[in-house]
Amino acid sequence: MGWIDWLIVIVPTAFVMGLGMYSKKYVHGVADFLSAGRCAGRYVLSMGDVASALAVTGLIAYVEVHYKTGFAIAFWNSLIAPLTIAMGLYGYCTYRFRETRAMSLGQVLEMRYTRPFRIFASALRSISEMLANMIMPAIAARFFIYFLDLPHRITLCGFSIPTFMLVIIVCLILAISLICFGGTLSMLIADSVQGMVLFPLMVVFVIFILWKFSWTQEIIPVMNDRVPGESFLNSFDVKNLRDFNLLMVFLTVVTSILHRASWIGAGYSTAAKSPHEQKMAGVLGTWRNALNGLFYLLIALGIITVLNHRNFSGIAREVKINLSGHIATELVSPANRKDFMTRIRAVPEMKHEIGKDLPLSHKADLDTPYMKAAHQAFRDYEGEAEGNSKFQQYRTLYYQLMMASGMHRLLPPVIMGMFCLLMILAMISTDDTRIFSASLTVTQDVILPFYKTPPSPQQHIWLLRIVSIGIGIFYCCGSLFMAQLDYINLFVTIMTMMWMGGCGPVMIFGLYSRFGNTCGAFASLVSGMVLALGGIVVQRNWADIVYPFLAARGWEVPLGAFLETVSAPLNPYVVWKMDPVKFPINSYEIYLVTMFITLAIYCIVSFATQKEPFNLDRLLHRGIYSDSGEEKKPVRMTLRTILGKMVGITSEYTLGDRVIAWSVFWYSFVYHFLICFVMVVIWNLISPWPVEWWGTYFFIKTLLIPCVVAFVSTFWFGIGGFRDLVRLFRDLEHREADILDNGQVDGNVSLADRARFARLEAEKKSQEKQ
Repeated sequence: MGWIDWLIVIVPTAFVMGLGMYSKKYVHGVADFLSAGRCAGRYVLSMGDVASALAVTGLIAYVEVHYKTGFAIAFWNSLIAPLTIAMGLYGYCTYRFRETRAMSLGQVLEMRYTRPFRIFASALRSISEMLANMIMPAIAARFFIYFLDLPHRITLCGFSIPTFMLVIIVCLILAISLICFGGTLSMLIADSVQGMVLFPLMVVFVIFILWKFSWTQEIIPVMNDRVPGESFLNSFDVKNLRDFNLLMVFLTVVTSILHRASWIGAGYSTAAKSPHEQKMAGVLGTWRNALNGLFYLLIALGIITVLNHRNFSGIAREVKINLSGHIATELVSPANRKDFMTRIRAVPEMKHEIGKDLPLSHKADLDTPYMKAAHQAFRDYEGEAEGNSKFQQYRTLYYQLMMASGMHRLLPPVIMGMFCLLMILAMISTDDTRIFSASLTVTQDVILPFYKTPPSPQQHIWLLRIVSIGIGIFYCCGSLFMAQLDYINLFVTIMTMMWMGGCGPVMIFGLYSRFGNTCGAFASLVSGMVLALGGIVVQRNWADIVYPFLAARGWEVPLGAFLETVSAPLNPYVVWKMDPVKFPINSYEIYLVTMFITLAIYCIVSFATQKEPFNLDRLLHRGIYSDSGEEKKPVRMTLRTILGKMVGITSEYTLGDRVIAWSVFWYSFVYHFLICFVMVVIWNLISPWPVEWWGTYFFIKTLLIPCVVAFVSTFWFGIGGFRDLVRLFRDLEHREADILDNGQVDGNVSLADRARFARLEAEKKSQEKQ
């Protein structure tokens, strides 16, 4: 990158960090540090969520999935649309969580179950979350090394330091600094500003990709060049896709319902002014996510086209050789590195003629020659078992980082600097959110319950900072020493399954039912944890320990036959076939089976041990336990009120809120679900579309309409976010003035603030005397 690119990166990043530091002056107590004083408006929350949702890891994972599936599977995700919109409009789980007035998930668990369960569940959630997220800094660090084509070692003060370690440390320092400045308040303000920067940056890249590639001459021909059963366009021709197929869609539906509340309680989910503002921020998410989805989609399409269309065959070869060179630096010994790269360079330029050459497939695509060369090389260097394990790492890094290497070769100056800025801001917002989420759970729900006397506000805040730093160190060590052996989504799934495998019924029954008790909750979590640990151990040691152990005893053949027999009824969506490199059962399949088992265990154990129904009104501060002074009158059921209920409208909704709710309903449910999904499914069942029609369909649904929505929402959210951010600062300044005028300097205010307020009050009295 040139000096202009570096200026584009450094100046906005420094401004965001400076704003986070400045916001520290408004933190006067634990509520500010944990929940931003609960004074955030809907647009600030939405803009903050833009930054949190746009993650380096998320973009890489998205490209990984769509490089293997194209558009076709994404069509079936429309099944989730009515479910998502209904949960957002009704405030499913989020509204009831705010009604409990808890500041963390653990507090809800203690109120609903018991304190020992709170400690156990919170510790399990934290461990699971940290194991899943500890590879995020490593993924981001590798992305920047590959994207900027940095050397793998640099010399500082005469010492040779791994660039990988240095980038990880810098990434974590930026994220932890924001946390230590002001907790949720600093993160929310910084993320809101980042969101206002990221929106126009994403628009620039949408325009660039649309200008760089021809939809009809390059993108669609590449997407159409697939064997039957693995179509990237025809959503009714996907039966042979593996890992990311219709089973993944079904799993997404199940988890959307069962795990809505599983990660609630951290960050911005407690920062809203009221439950209604929190609910409206979720409703606005439909419009906010339009640009995110469009950006992810076009980046994935750009990479797929560059690496598979003959117009870019020369660039594709450069990308794959450069990518393999970086990976070889990590995995291949110096003695074998030159030979490895000779084998990779021996693969000729792949000028694939679409329509003349055989269509591509999962088993034979333009990456296959590189995979075969690398696999054979690792076997020659390391032997059968260790070679398979090394190849598994190579394949994982290859698909994970092809986007970084591809964008390095594709982007011109200035645009490259803007993309680097976008990724750095996305990295900061993601890392700080995930670190703080884990530190909040550890502090609030694991450490504090052991205190005999509550700590002072300042001790509480410093404890949160220390725990955040400790988790940052854990992430650093995990990134340096943990090898990822699977796709990002599958890796995160298997790691979070320690918590999510059994927590779904605990949370949903806990918030919505009088049924269920502590025994059932413990049984569900423990069984989910045990099943998850078993899956992790087998998956991570399959190629180098488990499979060689089975092969040495001749068990691999009968076990393979057993797995194929068991999975046969669900073929072709579930295929358990023996493989020496990868465990036959993927993480999604393990996860789905685990959730159904733990749901049954929760119900059975609770039914056997529950003595009396739980008092849910007390948990939610309803009925005789309400202290708000507001009496909720019954609503007369008419056609109008029924429609309003269906959209989630309540008496709290203003005219503007109703317009937003109805617009989201019509766009998400009527247009996306009924017209673009239900009608298309019925049409294809009666008269299947030719594949060319699918190209036109996806152009309209995933590109044309989202472009219009994205460009409008950019201005809308920019204006709304700026207005709410100004209001937030104004409210914070007014609160400081009230503290000064009314002498409200109490235990919730830090010693530094006490001194500052005392100085300001002395100056004020001096001015009055004069």
